[in-house]
Amino acid sequence: MKLSQLQALVAVADLGNFSEAALSLNVSQSAVSHAIASLEDELGLPLLTRGRFGARPTPAGEEAIARARQVMHLVNEIEQEAHSARTLSGGKVRVISFRSASTHLLPPVLAAFQQRYPNIEIDLTESSSYIEVARILREGKADVGISIEAMSEEFQTWVIARDSYVALLPRSLPLPAELTWADLCDCKFILDDNGLDTAMGSDTAIVRRHWQDHAGRDLQVGYRVKEDSTIVSLVAQGLGAAVMPRLAAHPIPDNVCVCQLPTPLERIIVAAVPKDALQGPAVFAFLDALRGTGQFQVETY
Repeated sequence: MKLSQLQALVAVADLGNFSEAALSLNVSQSAVSHAIASLEDELGLPLLTRGRFGARPTPAGEEAIARARQVMHLVNEIEQEAHSARTLSGGKVRVISFRSASTHLLPPVLAAFQQRYPNIEIDLTESSSYIEVARILREGKADVGISIEAMSEEFQTWVIARDSYVALLPRSLPLPAELTWADLCDCKFILDDNGLDTAMGSDTAIVRRHWQDHAGRDLQVGYRVKEDSTIVSLVAQGLGAAVMPRLAAHPIPDNVCVCQLPTPLERIIVAAVPKDALQGPAVFAFLDALRGTGQFQVETY
């Protein structure tokens, strides 16, 4: 069954004869007759009765014409959506981002993008796992991912920010003028316990590896929690210290001291798309908006 056959059937039904249908479709009358005859052969029953007063649908033809109209309507919608996507007057961009980036980095970009392209829909999904961002991109469930530089080579990435890991300490704790690894080793730490990936590294895995490389021994664990805000609140109550990305720690309560690590550590935040994916103009426009802002400035201490 071909679209041209359905077009011919609908045209004859609307105009009542083959010659006018041919004129409306800008084809020959014989082409219309052949299209409908082929469709009737394929379905195994007549769809139109022909006579000196024109062509009229049979009962089966009425049903077929109703369905053909639905198909034509859907085809028209597809064409309109494609036109909107080509001209950036419509479409959708699906974004998957880890939580602190979607909270603190993306809102101004989304606001500027929506002001420029008000008819393009942004579907933003948050994740607490870098590996989930990669999985959703890989499965084609998102167009753009916001993650960290350690993403695998199957993705094309652009750096959009650099975010330092910082130590969060209760202000009630006596602090030296210059923090050392020995000072930090005396603290009990509140860790992110999301059970995240090791392939690209959770924040906890990244911090532990950096700690072992420079402190010489593992950190002491006081609490394990799942939310960044809970970690900050526990530090504010003097229940322990934490090492986490600056963005994830924001906003910082007054009774929490933010210190640079004795040996600096940062995560490089990137926008990513699958290398082999065919992206539409709306996705490229969104990537341009991310890149056009320049690298985000993350407040440091």
